[in-house]
Amino acid sequence: MKFGKNKIRCLRWLLALGIGLNAVSLNAAKPNIVFIFVDDLGWGDVGCYGNDFIDTPNIDQLAKDGMRFTDFYAAGAVCSPTRCAVQSGQNQARIGITAHIPGHWRPFERVINPQTTMAMPLDVVTVAESMKAAGYTTGYVGKWHLGRRDKFGPSRQGYDFAAEINGPHLPGRFRATDPTIEKPDPGQFRTDYEAELCESFIRKNKDKPFFLMLSPYAVHIPLASKSELVEKYRKRTKERKRSLPHPVYAGLVEEVDVQIGRIVRVLEAQGLTDDTMVVFTSDNGGLIKRYDYREHADDVVSDLSPLKGEKGSLHEGGIRVPLIVKHPKSVNAGTTCSEPTISYDFYPTFVETGGGSLPDNQTIDGLSLLPLLGNSKAKLNRKAIHWHYPHYHHDRPAGAIRERDWKFIEYLDGSGDVELYHIAKDLSESENLAEERKGKVADLKKKLFSWRQDVLARIPVPNPSYDPKRAHEWWSRRSGKPIDSDSRKRFPQTEKDL
Repeated sequence: MKFGKNKIRCLRWLLALGIGLNAVSLNAAKPNIVFIFVDDLGWGDVGCYGNDFIDTPNIDQLAKDGMRFTDFYAAGAVCSPTRCAVQSGQNQARIGITAHIPGHWRPFERVINPQTTMAMPLDVVTVAESMKAAGYTTGYVGKWHLGRRDKFGPSRQGYDFAAEINGPHLPGRFRATDPTIEKPDPGQFRTDYEAELCESFIRKNKDKPFFLMLSPYAVHIPLASKSELVEKYRKRTKERKRSLPHPVYAGLVEEVDVQIGRIVRVLEAQGLTDDTMVVFTSDNGGLIKRYDYREHADDVVSDLSPLKGEKGSLHEGGIRVPLIVKHPKSVNAGTTCSEPTISYDFYPTFVETGGGSLPDNQTIDGLSLLPLLGNSKAKLNRKAIHWHYPHYHHDRPAGAIRERDWKFIEYLDGSGDVELYHIAKDLSESENLAEERKGKVADLKKKLFSWRQDVLARIPVPNPSYDPKRAHEWWSRRSGKPIDSDSRKRFPQTEKDL
């Protein structure tokens, strides 16, 4: 990687001397990178991962033109932890961002959850800062969720152009937090606004290497979509006599697909297709229920089968997500890779792609995916991947480790419950082998414990206020008060509901 950086410096020196190299030949060694990081998209929510209900032609085309990963994992079961892992190249347990910021809690449960770190520290060298050091112009569009914009937002973390956008999807319900960013049109949907900002960034920076991260708010709740798409999927549910996925959810997934299509087309229009790596993934697993802090939610959103669990769980449904990488110069079209990989692998992948160097004084847990992109059958030099989610959400506090074909889950709520799955044969995690394979349980439990010590992971502690009758109560960390689900207003689902 240092050789790549020195090579770029030599090319710049030759340019300064007027030797017959031009900007095109310099930039050819530095592919552009467009990183699309969808919120809450499930592993099976798009066509190339088996979904036959929602139309996702642009995402499916990415898979046809690139490499599709079958065993890729989000670093966290909810958004902020995975976002932290992507930006830092570290497992988020090292930093302490183990829940979504600011999180919520159950004050009367069996254990007290550790408090999550409320922002990604500024002394973390982010992937954007490493890409800038490698000669890239950096851009960020969409949801950040790693601390306040004015103190910890993307503009403070290495992004030259930072359009942090807050609020749900429908026109008039969202805004760019930076007042200098061009405002959306009054009738514009968030997905269209985000796509427009990305198109503008690409056009302005087409003559120099750029790193652009698009982080849509979609497909996060509150669910909303364009009325014509919702009606389209309502008709489809009736025609096919099925109830899932939710028509509003299906419409929102298609909007993300259209958004991606716009980005691919602007790259083509600028002649950048061959020299751009496009990466598509999700920050955590999908939703089954539209969760509103009740024990039983009103609406079921999607079906994640054959995966068990959902967002907020360390079962496969909560952490296994899509990953597609397209780069005509380095990735063979239509290939599939089954090597287990995880979100903090993006940092070294992007830096190596750009000929940069990893920070000297910062642990990088990720491994570059470039060997896999060149050979889908290759193996990474890694013994295991780990998760730490010590919070109540859609499941109990837990940790997990996957070591090749085996996956072990340990609950951290004082119950002593453990689960062991041969994940290569049992994708649905339907057969807990913990009793049959006690030796394997002991081995993986020891390794998970040792890893937690190594990263100084924060652990739940017994709760002296434990009350079984009130254990189900959710409280807000913002207000310090109980969350009254029944009094929460219903959000509009289409522009016609506004």
